[in-house]
Amino acid sequence: MRRLLWVFLFVFTGFFLSACSGAGRSNTAPPQISVTISPTSASVATGQTQQFTATVTGSSNTGVTWRANGVTGGNSTAGTISTSGLYIAPNAVPNPASVTITAISQADSSKSFSASATITPQANVTVAPNPATVEVFASQQFTATVNGQPSTAVTWQVNGVAGGSTPTGTISSTGLYNAPHSVPTTSTGSQSVTTTVTVTAVPQASPSSSGSAAVTVFAPNQTRQVGLIKLGTTGGNAKDSSTSGTTITCCGGTLGALVSRGGNQYILSNNHVLARSDLATPSDNIIQPGLVDANCSTGGTTVVAQLSQFFNLETGSPPKVDAALAQVFTGTVDLQGSILELGGTNSGGMPTDGPPHAGSGVAATLNRPVAKSGRSTGLTCSTVLATSVATSVQYQKGCGTGSTFTVNYTNQVLVAGGSFSAAGDSGSLIVTQDTADPVALLYGGSDTDTVGNPISDVLTALADPANPSVKPAFVGASATHPVAACSLPGPQAAMATRLALQKVAPSSDAISRAVAVRDLHAPELMAHPEVQALGVGASLDHPGEPAILFFVAKGQPHTNLPAEVDGIRTRIVEGELFARLGVLSAADSAALEQAAAPAPLVTFLSDAEVARARGVHAQHVEELMQQPGVQGVGITSSADSPGEAALMIFLIRGVAHPPIPQQIDGLRTRLRESSRFRAGFADRAPQSPCSFRGAPAHSSKPSGASTKP
Repeated sequence: MRRLLWVFLFVFTGFFLSACSGAGRSNTAPPQISVTISPTSASVATGQTQQFTATVTGSSNTGVTWRANGVTGGNSTAGTISTSGLYIAPNAVPNPASVTITAISQADSSKSFSASATITPQANVTVAPNPATVEVFASQQFTATVNGQPSTAVTWQVNGVAGGSTPTGTISSTGLYNAPHSVPTTSTGSQSVTTTVTVTAVPQASPSSSGSAAVTVFAPNQTRQVGLIKLGTTGGNAKDSSTSGTTITCCGGTLGALVSRGGNQYILSNNHVLARSDLATPSDNIIQPGLVDANCSTGGTTVVAQLSQFFNLETGSPPKVDAALAQVFTGTVDLQGSILELGGTNSGGMPTDGPPHAGSGVAATLNRPVAKSGRSTGLTCSTVLATSVATSVQYQKGCGTGSTFTVNYTNQVLVAGGSFSAAGDSGSLIVTQDTADPVALLYGGSDTDTVGNPISDVLTALADPANPSVKPAFVGASATHPVAACSLPGPQAAMATRLALQKVAPSSDAISRAVAVRDLHAPELMAHPEVQALGVGASLDHPGEPAILFFVAKGQPHTNLPAEVDGIRTRIVEGELFARLGVLSAADSAALEQAAAPAPLVTFLSDAEVARARGVHAQHVEELMQQPGVQGVGITSSADSPGEAALMIFLIRGVAHPPIPQQIDGLRTRLRESSRFRAGFADRAPQSPCSFRGAPAHSSKPSGASTKP
């Protein structure tokens, strides 16, 4: 008993002493709340903004109350600051000029931090000349004045990009602006139109201030020519205008090329440029420049030809073409058939004028580099993206008014890039870059692409009505020559930038499904000898959909790699020996994909692949064209599997369509979404006494001016 009692007393006493000494309670002090602000100091011009960010540590409540010079939210003298820390400087410099910005912890109002904002007067910056007009390929020196004094301590920008960029022009640190090699364009969501650019000077001592100049980049194709005119220039029907009240809407396009037939010479262009979409009558005067570039008056124009023949868009028998001929007046047109900027040489960094290769042209092939010279964008260079395109294209009768109708085309040539043409380029001759051989007559398109009639169909449709065996032939050089302007950095680099494939990231759920399918079939997929690794990513043929990625040794034959696995598309990424092998994590897959060469927009196809695609196209084009939202079906290469053919399905942006199969008869499908294909169409009410109509899928300019491409 004593022993047990002693133990009890010892334990009890120990517990009592421990309790008295505070054992069992934490001696750690509560966390200290602290506040910091970033940045700690800033220079802000009057009326400008500065974002401050507060960081609170030591509390789950990270909210702060903002003050400017001790006033919550600030006032008109010190400037105001929002609950998110966005400070707006006052309109006048306060006295003193330094304003204290304070963030006070909402968890503990005794904790705060302060930063300073020094208010400076807005610098008065002007840029000269303003506005400015610069021809493609040319240069313009700009100067900046800051607070009334010439200044070189400025940063020069073009469209907000320091130093500029190829599509919009570049500018040196001294303000020398180098215009791009083609007129810049922009997409309005329904069309491509030419646009101005903005040159800006930002003072280095006052970066919140700036001054700008509006710059209009123009091509020589837009101007009135004196003497024998060269083609690729502005022109059209002298009657191509309409009047509503006091507003005149005038239209025009491009006088494309010179052809000969039966000893006579003719200007070749579109029906909707020369023949007013079937409304014209033979012998109508064809003028240069078009009414669009002559203030809607024939007074400043020269009659260069008379309309003699056109293919009737509504009643003509298939294959349909948008084409017309106008017989040349003696002494008005260059007899060599020269086209502006299409020469085979460059002079002083500028392209020379030159004719196309004489004859009957050649058939367009996939991935063939092409060029055109047109009224609005001048000389542009791109690539054939699709052939054998069946499409429906909208037209409007009259200039800026009249009923609409649709023409169904077959076997069309589609050129990649909305910037390849714009409103006013209709009628341009599309030629091969390496030989200047005609391949198509440009007439329409969307905000992403340009479409043309194959040149063989055009020449056949414009044969002599009295002797159909006599067809027009192009007037030009007896030998082939390259389009030299396309070898200059501007057009090529610009098109490369604009034509880059854009990946649309799939949803996380879609990626998870792709991972599950990939993992389920990994052993059999890795069994293909050329496959080094398996990943997951985005499909390029069907934007927004997931794909199982095959990382494949470049140059090795593909051993029947599947185009889809359990409903998930596959994509081939070619490269040398990859850094990681086997089944990859999402991070490793993304890293390997980024390290590989970018996928080209279109790749070479063998004759056998093209023949296979044509067979599938012929079997299914009619049913596909009848589906809602589908405006075209052509043949192209797969972006998911380079070297493999695909049916390209052209979809109208924003219009619902049935699901497009991933394969049709074993042929991959590839989707391309854009605005509606249009030609010679004005979808906007005239807004000024003189306006132009837009074409290839390009319509009225924002200013109310409208051209036909």
